[in-house]
Amino acid sequence: MSTTPNVPYTLTRMGVIMTPEPGNELEAEGVLNPATGRVGDELYLLPRLVARGNVSRVGLGRLVIENGVPVGVEREGIVLEPDRGWERGENNAGVEDPRVTFVPRLGLHVMTYVAYGPLGPRTALAVSEDLRAWRRLGPALFAYDDALDADLNLFHNKDTVFFPEPVTAPDGVESFAVLHRPMWDLGEIRPSEGIRVPAGITDTRQSIWIAFVPVADVEKDLANLVHWRGSRLLAGPEFPFEEVKIGGGPAPLRVPEGWLLLHHGVTGVLARGTDQQQKVNYAAGAMLLDAQEPWRVLARTPEPLLAPETEEERSGIVPNVVFPTAIEEIEGAHYVFYGMADSKIGVARLDHT
Repeated sequence: MSTTPNVPYTLTRMGVIMTPEPGNELEAEGVLNPATGRVGDELYLLPRLVARGNVSRVGLGRLVIENGVPVGVEREGIVLEPDRGWERGENNAGVEDPRVTFVPRLGLHVMTYVAYGPLGPRTALAVSEDLRAWRRLGPALFAYDDALDADLNLFHNKDTVFFPEPVTAPDGVESFAVLHRPMWDLGEIRPSEGIRVPAGITDTRQSIWIAFVPVADVEKDLANLVHWRGSRLLAGPEFPFEEVKIGGGPAPLRVPEGWLLLHHGVTGVLARGTDQQQKVNYAAGAMLLDAQEPWRVLARTPEPLLAPETEEERSGIVPNVVFPTAIEEIEGAHYVFYGMADSKIGVARLDHT
């Protein structure tokens, strides 16, 4: 794998576009980590809204655009909440950190989100035509791969997002590709088990993986979109700003060089048994993936494109966090939407250098 640090893109802050609404109990612990989507001429934000007790819902708001730049959000309510048993644990509940990819082949917006249920976080899927009415497809299910000598269904999983276009998978089958991030510490579920990794994996840190879903299976039955197979490691921590772990961000963006993937890298100390960490630093990096074989990394940023520097990024529910989760094109420019210290939502312009 090449790690040439030539990723010719920069991020420039444009400001804060959403903060918790005073007196709104559903936003008492922050608005953060949004998805985005477009319906007709309107562009929407789907933020994670966190109520007291760390209970998350997915909201919907129309983005306010001024002079081609997103500057605010007009709230339009809730579109997904933890009203299924597998999304509600005893001490936590939520539908968290949505990523939305419009997949033209299906004519649908595909949402991946974290269902925080009785055994902790796992990836789940929902689809929509209009961003308002969402049909749950259920938790992602990993096909067994004997070469890995592991059942990936056992592990917590986050940071999942689909590519917008089908690719030819390593097995030669036309497939939808999806990124995911397994978490190898089974001790979070059963303390005596500890960390387990698949065969051939020597780095126990959380990394970005890629899986595939045959297009023909999904066109036959949309429910098959949750059946993922062919999982393989895409990229692990490599540079100082990724020392603890990395995870995928927005849906990969097709660019002249291939696929541009924004990701987050984490440093600091992770405390077990809590999601609202206090001794970590999340920064945004990028990598370029091969256009035809997106499981091949062509280049990576050795330094972050965006790191916590402003007051909104350094102070909040989880301090020192920049967490990119969505990209949209607006009047010929690309804008990245990101969580700020698990409390607010910011936007940055993505430029080619």
